[in-house]
Amino acid sequence: MENKKSNTLRIIFIIIALLIIIGILVFLGMGYYKKFSKSIKNPIATIEVKDYGTIKVELYPDIAPQTVSNFVILANNGYYNGLKFHRVVKDFMIQGGDKKGDGTGKVYLSDLDKSIDAESDQDAVYTIKGEFTENDYNNNLKLNKGIIAMARGDFTQYSPTLTKESYNSAGSQFFILTTDKNVSLTGFYAGFGKVIEGMDVVEKIAKVKVVNNTDDTDSAETEKSKPKKDVIISSISVDTFGVKYEKPETLEPFDLSAWFSKMYNISY
Repeated sequence: MENKKSNTLRIIFIIIALLIIIGILVFLGMGYYKKFSKSIKNPIATIEVKDYGTIKVELYPDIAPQTVSNFVILANNGYYNGLKFHRVVKDFMIQGGDKKGDGTGKVYLSDLDKSIDAESDQDAVYTIKGEFTENDYNNNLKLNKGIIAMARGDFTQYSPTLTKESYNSAGSQFFILTTDKNVSLTGFYAGFGKVIEGMDVVEKIAKVKVVNNTDDTDSAETEKSKPKKDVIISSISVDTFGVKYEKPETLEPFDLSAWFSKMYNISY
């Protein structure tokens, strides 16, 4: 009688344990199903431009993940607030995101990571890898009207051997294309999103009066792309819809001065 009762209790215990295990598996299975079946929204950047209006840009992390992460974190850290669209080229693009407002500014690790103190031993200028096909990365997003892409340097004017250094020189500056006339640049710059609202604002900025980049005088040698009146980016913020974007992989910037010194035995 004792054994029969003991066996019955054992069977009941096993059944309860099995039901608990099945319940856990069903719960986990539903969780994974929801996770993978749920459509994750692309982040939306809101660019507020003083006296001009609002531009909304859908970013594409599936196309250029490191570039998007870099932009999202800088924007939500307040890096772009108060900067300018410092370069406007007719039938081409509007460019902004430079700390100095003239295209020569640098972006630092402390701008990307708030746990790093500015000007500390841990702080340094950084760049990111160019996510585009000519740099051995699969990004064929066509650079047509409304596309946002990363600006970068071009050191090949000094030597054709510096192609890779040019490709991996993006930091914080970005540009928004204003026409379809420059699609040939596709594959040479990291496109990472597209304007979904406020293209009229972009076009209005594209029509601002510009002057020589160094002064108000005409010069055949200097690009005329500096807005006569500052075009201020009041703020850029990105809604990630709950997705956490990790810090991008950063690179040590190419030191052009050191290259010149080595190549031509010049000391600075």
